[in-house]
Amino acid sequence: MQSATAKWYDRRDSVFIEFCVEDSKDVKVNFDKSKIDFSCVGGTDNIKHQNVLDLFEEIDPKESKHRRTDRSVLCCLRKAEAGKSWPRLTKDKAKFNWLSVDFNNWKDWEDDSDEDLSSFDKFSEMMNSMGGDDLPDLDGADEERESADSDDEKMPDLE
Repeated sequence: MQSATAKWYDRRDSVFIEFCVEDSKDVKVNFDKSKIDFSCVGGTDNIKHQNVLDLFEEIDPKESKHRRTDRSVLCCLRKAEAGKSWPRLTKDKAKFNWLSVDFNNWKDWEDDSDEDLSSFDKFSEMMNSMGGDDLPDLDGADEERESADSDDEKMPDLE
């Protein structure tokens, strides 16, 4: 059994962890107050993955959720104490080679005023709709992808 590659980011009332396992099957996510246990079988080789994390702070296991897509399993951990920043995901300061910060979704929310709709609410809406495999736009993370590249212009004809 090996650890699944994972990315995480922090929000005011939630912490998001994305376990990057394509074509996952038998997904099991157990939320505990201070721990998360993730396991699945993934990929074309049916490799067994398991990650057990002792979390930096406590979460609300009943309000925490997960969602499987074809490319990953996204977990939304509801913080027990909202408004408290997590400088790291794990209780230990040890570095894990399979865990990294998701800088595409990272946001310094401590300096911002209250968000109009929290990421957890967006995640909940997405969980309720369950229509397709599209994840919600979490705080404009995809804005840079929508801009046209300068190399998208038509090339002049060769002479």
